[in-house]
Amino acid sequence: MKNLAKYFKPYTVWLIGLIILVWGQAYTNLTLPDYMSKIVNVIITSKSSKDIAPIWNNGLQMLLLTLFGGLCAMAIGFVAAKISTGYVRKLREAIFIKIERFSLNEFNSYSSSSLITRATNDMQQIQTVIAMLLRMAFLAPFMGVGSIIKAHQLSPSMSWIVYAAIGALVALIIMLFFVVIPKFTIIQKLVDKLSLQTREMLTGVRVIRAYNNDDRQQAKFNQTNLESTRLNIFVNRVMMLMQPAMTLIMGLASMAVVWYGAYMIKSHNLQVGNLLALMQYVMQTIMAFLMISIVFIMVPRAAVSLRRVSEILGTEPSISDPISPVHLAKEIRGTVEFHDVDFGYKGSKQQVLSHISFTAEPGQTTAIIGGTGSGKSTVLNLIPRLYDVTGGSITIDGIDVQQINQAELRQHIGYVPQKASLFSGTVGTNIGYGKPKASDKDLSKAASIAQASEFINGLPKKLDNPIAQAGNNVSGGQKQRLSIARALAKQPEIYLFDDSFSALDFKTDAALRKALNKELSKATFIVVAQRISTIMQAEKIIVLDDGKIVGIGNHHDLIRTSKVYKEIAESQLSAVELGED
Repeated sequence: MKNLAKYFKPYTVWLIGLIILVWGQAYTNLTLPDYMSKIVNVIITSKSSKDIAPIWNNGLQMLLLTLFGGLCAMAIGFVAAKISTGYVRKLREAIFIKIERFSLNEFNSYSSSSLITRATNDMQQIQTVIAMLLRMAFLAPFMGVGSIIKAHQLSPSMSWIVYAAIGALVALIIMLFFVVIPKFTIIQKLVDKLSLQTREMLTGVRVIRAYNNDDRQQAKFNQTNLESTRLNIFVNRVMMLMQPAMTLIMGLASMAVVWYGAYMIKSHNLQVGNLLALMQYVMQTIMAFLMISIVFIMVPRAAVSLRRVSEILGTEPSISDPISPVHLAKEIRGTVEFHDVDFGYKGSKQQVLSHISFTAEPGQTTAIIGGTGSGKSTVLNLIPRLYDVTGGSITIDGIDVQQINQAELRQHIGYVPQKASLFSGTVGTNIGYGKPKASDKDLSKAASIAQASEFINGLPKKLDNPIAQAGNNVSGGQKQRLSIARALAKQPEIYLFDDSFSALDFKTDAALRKALNKELSKATFIVVAQRISTIMQAEKIIVLDDGKIVGIGNHHDLIRTSKVYKEIAESQLSAVELGED
């Protein structure tokens, strides 16, 4: 929880002001019954109209005190809102920044739906409870203790009524506390599950409809939804018992005060005004404990949310910047070298990559090919440090990538992922994502090299044409070309293409490769591919099988020397296309 406390420090002064205001409101509430008691006693005991002056004096003081209490209450609401919303804003910002720093290892540990729920639903729970705490948690003790003291001062012999009511309230609160708390953790996990199922449905809607599985998905969602509903209904029913129970205790306490007070008035041991004031203090005591009970019910759920948020803030990314970084030259060559690299996922004993060694030179295309699950994409992910190697090292121009700041390292890399990702905005903002200050001319040139100009020029607003969330208003091939254009617009020294031509037709594929070779002849290209036709002209082809290199060379050499490469090639191309006799 220490991770959360530091974000509250800027609001310390506001909190002190809130406590002063709460004291003012509590003082008002505790003093008003005294004035009421004086007025009633004066009315009952007055024998002439001249005795009316004390009534006016006390009444005027009551009015001024009421106005003061009202102003304090309004100020408390304003300050409580300021603190709660401001604190949660800082907390949400801290979570977002922390998640941005997560490596892929951390994303494998937390599901996307859970991270979203923690940044939204959990934040809302925390904000609501903080606002309630600030308005109730400070006021209730003042009111409760003050009312007990005042009631005891008015009539010590009737204090037992207050103590009996408090005992009943405490017993009720403890019982509800132990019944409700375990349910809140389950409820938040079910919220995660609902978010996950909703996300799956939205992202996989095409597959769901194609296989006529709408009813099946609905049944899965309904099962989780009903379980969540049952728990929430149970918790709400238990909490709703509070109000009638409190009303019953309040009614019995009032009845006891009137009944016992009547005997004391008859024996001249208590005045009528004091009896009315005593009833007010009993009510205030019970209301104070009612507020405390509401806080006790709400805090456990917020505690679950705070624990979940603290878990994120307390997670240190497995990939971090070095304490004493080494800086790359302003103009790097872009030579990428793998030195006996091993890699395995966190928590897994199985190695994904073993003893990977090769060099990717500038001005050359280094291609990586292999079967499904051979580790091709993992090799690419290690270069920009999306993962860190577990053995060996990767260098750029002789400098270990783990000795370079992540931001500096990635400035020199243009990355095109296997699954093309676009962001809501325009065509231009997506192409210029890696270089926001790029001119329209640069964006158009990148689009031209990526073979995207034809479809962009056909759009109503061209570069200013809107792109929907996740690029849902463009085709798969158009997404890939825009992703490639985004990497090209950055103009880095190293390009990493992770099977980035899979959605392109052969004609576009060939035109794109030709344009890349012509325009970017000095850059280092490392390309993961499934198509042999895409990499046949590469100067160096690396063949992976089960996480190991089983062949390095050009196309013609590997056809003769690598059984794995030949099997892949023969499964795609004819003997004539392969250049065999």
